Amino acid sequence: NGTAAVENNMEIESRDLNSCFYACDHNSIIHNNVHTEAVQAALAKHKERKMAVPMPSKRRSLVVQTSMDAYTPPDTSSGSEDEGSVQGDSQGTPTSSQGSINMEHWISQAIHGSTTSTTSSSSTQSGGSGAAHRLGYSVSSAFACFSQPSQWSQSVTAVLCGCSFSCDVLQSAHLCFCFSGVPVSSRVSAKIQQLVNTLKRPKRPPLREFFVDDFEELLEVQQPDPNQPKPEGAQMLAMRGEQLGVVTNWPPSLEAALQRWGTISPKAPCLTTMDTNGKPLYILTYGKLWTRSMKVAYNILHKLGTKQEPMVRPGDRVALVFPNNDPAASMVAFYGCLLAEVVPVPIEVPLTRKDAGSQQIGFLLGSCGVTVALTSDACHKGLPKSPTGEIPQFKGWPKLLWFVTESKHLSKPPRDWFPHIKDANNDTAYIEYKTCKDGSVLGVTVTRIALLTHCQALTQACGYTEAETIVNVLDFKKDVGLWHGILTSVMNMMHVISIPYSLMKVNPLSWIQKVCQYKAKVACVKSRDMHWALVAHRDQRDINLSSLRMLIVADGANPWSISSCDAFLNVFQSKGLRQEVICPCASSPEALTVAIRRYWLNPSTSGAPLPPGRGVLSMHGLTYGVIRVDSEEKLSVLTVQDVGLVMPGAIMCSVKPDGIPQLCRTDEIGELCVCAIATGTSYYGLSGMTKNTFEVFPVMSSGAPVSEYPFVRTGLLGFVGPGGLVFVVGKMDGLMVVSGRRHNADDIVATALAVEPMKFVYRGRIAVFSVTVLHDERIVIVAEQRPDSTEEDSFQWMSRVLQAIDSIHQVGVYCLALVPANTLPKTPLGGIHLSETKQLFLEGSLHPCNVLMCPHTCVTNLPKPRQKQPEIGPASVMVGNLVSGKRIAQASGRDLGQIEDNDQARKFLFLSEVLQWRAQTTPDHVLYTLLNCRGTIANSLTCVQLHKRAEKIAVMLMERGRLQDGDHVALVYPPGIDLIAAFYGCLYAGCVPITVRPPHPQNIATTLPTVKMIVEVSRSACLMTTQLICKLLRSREAAAAVDVRAWPPILDTDDLPKKRPAQIYKPSNPDTLAYLDFSVSTTGMLAGVKMSHAATSAFCRSIKLQCELYPSREVAICLDPYCGLGFVLWCLCSVYSGHQSILIPPSELETNPALWLLAVSQYKVRDTFCSYSVMELCTKGLGSQTESLKARGLDLSRVRTCVVVAEERPRIALTQSFSKLFKDLGLHPRAVSTSFGCRVNLAICLQGTSGPDPTTVYVDMRALRHDRVRLVERGSPHSLPLMESGKILPGVRIIIANPETKGPLGDSHLGEIWVHSAHNASGYFTIYGDESLQSDHFNSRLSFGDTQTVWARTGYLGFLRRTELTDANGERHDALYVVGALDEAMELRGMRYHPIDIETSVIRAHKSVTECAVFTWTNLLVVVVELDGSEQEALDLVPLVTNVVLEEHYLVVGVVVVVDIGVIPINSRGEKQRMHLRDGFLADQLDPIYVAYNM
Repeated sequence: NGTAAVENNMEIESRDLNSCFYACDHNSIIHNNVHTEAVQAALAKHKERKMAVPMPSKRRSLVVQTSMDAYTPPDTSSGSEDEGSVQGDSQGTPTSSQGSINMEHWISQAIHGSTTSTTSSSSTQSGGSGAAHRLGYSVSSAFACFSQPSQWSQSVTAVLCGCSFSCDVLQSAHLCFCFSGVPVSSRVSAKIQQLVNTLKRPKRPPLREFFVDDFEELLEVQQPDPNQPKPEGAQMLAMRGEQLGVVTNWPPSLEAALQRWGTISPKAPCLTTMDTNGKPLYILTYGKLWTRSMKVAYNILHKLGTKQEPMVRPGDRVALVFPNNDPAASMVAFYGCLLAEVVPVPIEVPLTRKDAGSQQIGFLLGSCGVTVALTSDACHKGLPKSPTGEIPQFKGWPKLLWFVTESKHLSKPPRDWFPHIKDANNDTAYIEYKTCKDGSVLGVTVTRIALLTHCQALTQACGYTEAETIVNVLDFKKDVGLWHGILTSVMNMMHVISIPYSLMKVNPLSWIQKVCQYKAKVACVKSRDMHWALVAHRDQRDINLSSLRMLIVADGANPWSISSCDAFLNVFQSKGLRQEVICPCASSPEALTVAIRRYWLNPSTSGAPLPPGRGVLSMHGLTYGVIRVDSEEKLSVLTVQDVGLVMPGAIMCSVKPDGIPQLCRTDEIGELCVCAIATGTSYYGLSGMTKNTFEVFPVMSSGAPVSEYPFVRTGLLGFVGPGGLVFVVGKMDGLMVVSGRRHNADDIVATALAVEPMKFVYRGRIAVFSVTVLHDERIVIVAEQRPDSTEEDSFQWMSRVLQAIDSIHQVGVYCLALVPANTLPKTPLGGIHLSETKQLFLEGSLHPCNVLMCPHTCVTNLPKPRQKQPEIGPASVMVGNLVSGKRIAQASGRDLGQIEDNDQARKFLFLSEVLQWRAQTTPDHVLYTLLNCRGTIANSLTCVQLHKRAEKIAVMLMERGRLQDGDHVALVYPPGIDLIAAFYGCLYAGCVPITVRPPHPQNIATTLPTVKMIVEVSRSACLMTTQLICKLLRSREAAAAVDVRAWPPILDTDDLPKKRPAQIYKPSNPDTLAYLDFSVSTTGMLAGVKMSHAATSAFCRSIKLQCELYPSREVAICLDPYCGLGFVLWCLCSVYSGHQSILIPPSELETNPALWLLAVSQYKVRDTFCSYSVMELCTKGLGSQTESLKARGLDLSRVRTCVVVAEERPRIALTQSFSKLFKDLGLHPRAVSTSFGCRVNLAICLQGTSGPDPTTVYVDMRALRHDRVRLVERGSPHSLPLMESGKILPGVRIIIANPETKGPLGDSHLGEIWVHSAHNASGYFTIYGDESLQSDHFNSRLSFGDTQTVWARTGYLGFLRRTELTDANGERHDALYVVGALDEAMELRGMRYHPIDIETSVIRAHKSVTECAVFTWTNLLVVVVELDGSEQEALDLVPLVTNVVLEEHYLVVGVVVVVDIGVIPINSRGEKQRMHLRDGFLADQLDPIYVAYNM
């Protein structure tokens, strides 16, 4: 995962502001002019092909409007990992007239010229909260020219979806459809249509693929491009540097050099430090350096620990913790360690306990066994302290003794003590830390001989002589700053002027002023320092740089340093700067200095300066690792400069970056490797990694090694060009391999910065890294945006960056995120901490303020869309029920005819007769007990009480209501006893009852219209209810919601007549209507089904047999009694079977979550029924209370069956956590099971008491998408657990059929569940009387095989499995597994997806996602997530949701909608109403926090 970051941390004083813009106006150079022109040309090309891109919608509170006070001058320089370096965005003077393109003019033209910004209406009315204004822009700068149109394996077509849905909470969103299938009235859908249009691509020719059962859903493997450039040059030769000529008076070790200068010339200045005003703060002489470091050495060895047990012995490692403004103390400590023969590990000062990366530094110290940290007085005082004044242990750090090295704190060494100064040997001299791209920190060990040889090689390469003055701006703790400013300087008795970072912030020109003041011969800088000097220089007359003979550019190997060097030379040539003075160098922690430019070494012309090397390379070639000089196409090139020759005494070659280290060809990019004494020798304590990096033996194509000596990998990518010049084009750490092509993070940063750099990105702070999604690397760009940028600015910038990168690098950006200024984690010197940024991005805590994802363009390795094959025809059905070698999937419950039971109720055809018989034979037997929220009995009914009450209600219906038999009556009651009495009253009067959930008093506006609708659709002649609800229906609130005058007559059953009916109605025919069952399905359809008397009695008998219900039994029911199995259990079963039902209204659990379980325990109930919502309430509400419940005597050990009544796939996670939670209270884990019912048959499966426990299987989710069932082991990838939905009820037959062809399927197929049973409903009851739907759903026949049986279609997909278990009747048990509703299944890419699977993945993606629902719109997948957290987290979810759906389901998310908790509608059974949500989204009623449209 390659990485790069740029930044820079210099605030210029406001007076320098004009110079910024001045420089920006006239002097645009980047990549030597070529890059800016390339970016402009690329963007211009896009102008011609306009296409609109939908801009994300954002809630007002998320739009950060900061005042101009927060504005800091734009600084745009950049750097990787450390303080950074400049990409020379648009400063400097043009080298030729064509370079002076007016930036401002270009920017304004680009904005106004290319985008006729169509802004659609942006304020929308949101329910109740006034106008929720939201931003709605559409920016017409499109990303149309993606290089391969064939990426689009399917064109996105609009799907017309014409059914209107309603829900328990009915919203009358009337959508007017236009022909493309997009509602005209909606802004959201206009954006989606925009997105669809943007995504339309030529369709691939269909592939004739036949699906085999043991298929693998294969991800496309990137096929190599046949036209890709290949290296054609000869094999390269290893390049030798010049001989390292040892000068006779060179010291035998660095300590010896210090001793020599400290005693011969003690007054010679060694180091001058500056304060923040640029005044010399302190001059360290060689004499002081020598005496003080001796003192430090003595104290380290003799004053820590005891005489017998010293804390530090020679060879031990100690940490050096010094701030950047105190090089003198650090230098003394460093040399003190060398003299004491202990190993210094210089690190950054930890500022807080949670610094980015500081934990990793701690791990390094721990692995090096560091126990002592040397530090300065000021630094020690500044470290965080605990209340007792101790320095706390930093996170991840070992326990340290902090030791202050100031002279006044140290003991003087005795006169006879003297450090042991020996010649340089192979002992470790120091350890330099290095941060890897994954954030881990390694320690590179450098031996004493390597240290000395490196100083000698630098002395020879740079021609250092005694007493020269050198200005150092770099970090003196590591890298070039340490090697030149602390080590080589001492070897040559040079004078170092150290410029602290804090001074550079205040005065970027300070280093140039010091060069003039001290007539310095050498300066060590980074491109960033040159860039800042340029911006700040304002014709200062007194600048003279003629003393400089070398300007060492430490990051000369970066792609953007060349423009800084050119621009700097242009401006300062007139001030005495000579071209040959600029010396870029390349270095790495492992190989130390790799190469440095030095002009006085020109072998051909005996001393005349060598002209600098330039290469204009084709970016396309580079992505394949091939060097091609680009002559034609100026759009995508990389201009590189040489970094000089190989170091003296070293050999260099380049090897292939991966695999065996084989030598590259001459026109091939490889990793540079160096063989020399002057390199690091190992990663401390990591022998495996050391072997791969420090002990590499490059081989030739013949397989022979290049040398018997090992090489060190430098981590730099490059080549050796003509004349032995070394060119670097990138770093291994910044390498991103996307679809087989290599891209360098630094190059992408440079391109992004060339898009209006001064205008938008805060101080040029950009991070580029890659994340692995779906087996390929994907590029992510994170930038800090200026505090004053608007939404439109940011979206504009993002779309243009995408275009520029697409044109120049021919690679898609997966995600572009903008964060507020100054919020990315920083490295100690202010750079962006890359690995930490990436970590935050991946864990969803980056908190961006804008995100643009482009998965549609980047992800090209999705599996091919599935082509449906013709299904098996009748010819393949063979004897023995075989379909293509498989058993036909069919199963049945026990046969009702063969069951011998003494069921007295069977004598009666009608439930009303059963009730009368029970009232005569067992008048005082209690049938119903209703509990209140305190768990006490609120009401109960015996057989005779219920009979008498029903008689009175029948009289009331006939006399007051004047109803005829067959009239429909709506029963609007709260869950309770009144509802049951009213139901039997209707049967006694010959009326047809319809149970209706009463409106919610606190939410009349949304719940009452549903009541009204059911009353109207069911054609109720009268409405029966309680006095309370009666008032509610006629209240003023009700009048505001519906037309109250249109209610049918309302009868109040609290006031009943005292007389009995003359006779009780007896139906003439068992097939006549007993009651209507109205319910809102999961898909939001309101559907009423007709239940005949025969079906009702058969239903009750089936349940009685399955659950073994007798008058002596007690059953606890915690369900809503308005439809389906809930109603049957609440109202009908007790009367038929005679058992006592303990009724617990689910609404009472909101005040007392333990109510249901306490009742089950108290009444010693063996069978209980509940819903998922009840189970969830108990799991969430009682999770922490199991101990106190146990103490209250709650005991669930008697429960045999606890059945969840549902019309969906069993929610395994919920049932399992419920079982686990209450296991301690005696609940048997096998007691919990589920049932399955639907509109055509209210209960098909129900676990019951006898027979095998419910089984769970694991199926391959990828096979399921192809409607195939393949069992896999638990825990295998892509496995999905499915639980059996209870046992098939007696008298029920099931077959699995193909929903399209209606043919029977084998048991390895997923198909629609069809059911045949005596208790099937007899049809829909609708106003429209849609006969075709009726006959299709209730009277279907198979297209072949058994074509006689009439089946009802459930509308649910599932499969049957014959298990190894045996049923009560000795047969092998067939288990039914429900997968999901056919209406909700989404057809995408020719495959079938179930929303719940995608939702489960999304909920796992981030801790703040509480709920999720998905649906499709015009072939786009829309994911709605509820956010439990601050709105700032909303945008973190977008990349995570997109990633997880790609990884686990191979689908590209089209739209991500982040909403508040409770927005996703849920019906009374706790099922999500996805279609309803979809209507709300398209009608723009969700008031989302953020809507992201993925490109």
